[in-house]
Amino acid sequence: MIPPAPSNGTRAQPGTRPDPRLADDWKHRLGAASTAVRELLADVAREGGPGLADHFYGDMLDDPRASRFISPEQVRETLKPSLQRWLRGLLAGRPDDVDELYALQEHVGAVHARIGVPVDLVGRGARMLKDGLHAGIRARAADPETAIDAMICADGLVDIALETMTRAYARSRDAAGALDGSFRLFSLIQNIGTERERQRALLLAWENALIYALTAEHPGPPQPLLISRSEFGLWFLHKGMASFGDTAETREVNLLSARIDSALRERLPSAAGVAERRALLDELRASADAIRNLVSMMFDGIGDLESGRDALTRLLNRRFLPTILRREIALQANTGRQFALLMIDLDHFKAINDTHGHEAGDRALQHVASLLVENTRGSDYLFRFGGEEFVVVLGSVSEPEALGIADGLRRAIAESPLALADGSRLSLSASVGVALQDDHPDYERVLARADAAMYQAKRGGRNRVVVATANMPDPPGARALQR
Repeated sequence: MIPPAPSNGTRAQPGTRPDPRLADDWKHRLGAASTAVRELLADVAREGGPGLADHFYGDMLDDPRASRFISPEQVRETLKPSLQRWLRGLLAGRPDDVDELYALQEHVGAVHARIGVPVDLVGRGARMLKDGLHAGIRARAADPETAIDAMICADGLVDIALETMTRAYARSRDAAGALDGSFRLFSLIQNIGTERERQRALLLAWENALIYALTAEHPGPPQPLLISRSEFGLWFLHKGMASFGDTAETREVNLLSARIDSALRERLPSAAGVAERRALLDELRASADAIRNLVSMMFDGIGDLESGRDALTRLLNRRFLPTILRREIALQANTGRQFALLMIDLDHFKAINDTHGHEAGDRALQHVASLLVENTRGSDYLFRFGGEEFVVVLGSVSEPEALGIADGLRRAIAESPLALADGSRLSLSASVGVALQDDHPDYERVLARADAAMYQAKRGGRNRVVVATANMPDPPGARALQR
């Protein structure tokens, strides 16, 4: 149970309304509490809140599963103060505050679902809070009867808050599960036949490099030959697995790839003779042939659905962006491979529409989309985020690599003017914000940081790349990713 810092004007999720029975029960409990109980609970939340927050997050940081979602810095700077505010709002609330309290619990539940906090951790957190509140009530109550009434009231309020969170959690997880299932049915690939041949060619290119190295007099170190670091390997990790899903075939490809890399690391350095290297090569080529057959089988079974593609640019639309970001966050947690997100905004786009017409604006968007496709890797994801904004998700990159790709895209746009219908050429430029995933489990955070960096690029003169920093201000009208 990890309440995020509530923002001003917190509202329930779009399309949801407070459950009338739950809201009425909440109002009844707050209204039925005596003045002595309300004052006692408010005192416990105010005076005992800091100690309770210390105990709560101390226990959470000691739990390996919980510590995946929080860091000591987050606990110190935001989560402890947030928990104390949450307790004060819950225990000192009035019946008129119920709608706002309900919206806040819905927000917390949605965040828990978004970052994948296990339900049992939320339940354990609620139990810890109630135990701590009981101790604080006993220590401060003027008499046993008031203490018992206050404990009953506190337990009921925590339970109602937990029930509200759980409803939002279940709704969000169900929606995410349905979206993820749709994504596995969505090809991500504009042309199945072309992509099948492209991946076969990339696998063959890796195999040819392997043959060249192992038949040379000095084969060199194994690292450049690892299939997991090849163009095919990166595509399969970031796109193939997401498209085909967790199946017997994808698991077998992963197993074969791991065996290839393990054999290269363990045996290539000591394979001094031609015969040893030849035996290793034959074994690795047999595994590559098995991977090729498995990938062909998977392509045979995938469909080309259009529901997730932008009609104008043929890039992905934002429908599947939450699915991709959740997957990249999970990959980073499991493999340590960092990812980056680029927010790209076409400069002066309104002026293009106003001066040259909307047809020219559409052509500019299509032109930029094609440049993004030409200047990114097969393992990267390209989205039209909306309007003149694009999002690029770069898997398995360091900050220098992400910055290099971002600046390469900026240059490609600036150096490729758009040919207009009258024969003239229109210069284009773009502002790019770069955000590296910072171990925070909420995908909205990396999107917001990239958005803030892009806005700083705009303020700095446009046609530039800015990397997100910790103290970067939010852009005007900062938005959350809407699924």
